[in-house]
Amino acid sequence: MIIIGEKINGTIPSVKKAIEGEDEDFIRNLAQKQAEAGADYIDVCASTAPDVEVETLKWLMDIVQDEVDKPLCIDSPNPNTIEQVLKYAQKPGIINSVSEEGNKCEVIFPLIKGTEWQVIALTCDDKGIPSDVETRVDIAKRIIEKADKYEISHDRIHIDPLVIALSTDNDSMRKFVGTIESLRKLYPEVNFTSGLSNISFGMPLRKIVNRNFLTIAVFAGMNSAIMDPCNKEMITTLYAAEALAGYDKYCRKFSNAYRKRLIG
Repeated sequence: MIIIGEKINGTIPSVKKAIEGEDEDFIRNLAQKQAEAGADYIDVCASTAPDVEVETLKWLMDIVQDEVDKPLCIDSPNPNTIEQVLKYAQKPGIINSVSEEGNKCEVIFPLIKGTEWQVIALTCDDKGIPSDVETRVDIAKRIIEKADKYEISHDRIHIDPLVIALSTDNDSMRKFVGTIESLRKLYPEVNFTSGLSNISFGMPLRKIVNRNFLTIAVFAGMNSAIMDPCNKEMITTLYAAEALAGYDKYCRKFSNAYRKRLIG
């Protein structure tokens, strides 16, 4: 599983406060904890007013890169912001994200042509998130076809099928899985990712719902996740899910993680 550490995000109240107060130590601590917990990438998302987003995102990037030797996941809904800060990244990472909304693909794909940068692709367009599997698959196909034109290999793409809250759509999990299964047959090298917490929005016992979502998603083929690597219960669920899905030969990763007290 490719783990993208989610904790440096301006939508989180404590991070928003740290950004507003220019609390560099707080951001450093979040980066260090996630790296030590096993994050493969550190997501950085400013979530500030548009006129200060570039400045804030660069500030976050500089702190994280000075503190840990992990590639970044540069996170912004504005492709022009990503275009402006990409040059400050010390090594290729992941761009979060593109979709069929506006001209996102047309801005981002030329930037990463001929590089090792990866990209998260959301299955939505100017009409929003589709309610059916077929439309999500069609959107993903269009994005991948655009990526092909810029020679962006499929293993550099992380498709996010955009799970909808289960409290508003009882078939949300089935649609998420169905999208993965359909696209996997067409594009076997593509990665699949998700933010784990959307599934449980509006429900009690959200942590339980999120962990069960992770188990089912891993079994369905999701191999990337934007998640909290410091959440021991979630990481334990992840190791168990990978073992149950047959991705952990002789359960060695699970056993080693238990011996190192990374899970439990």
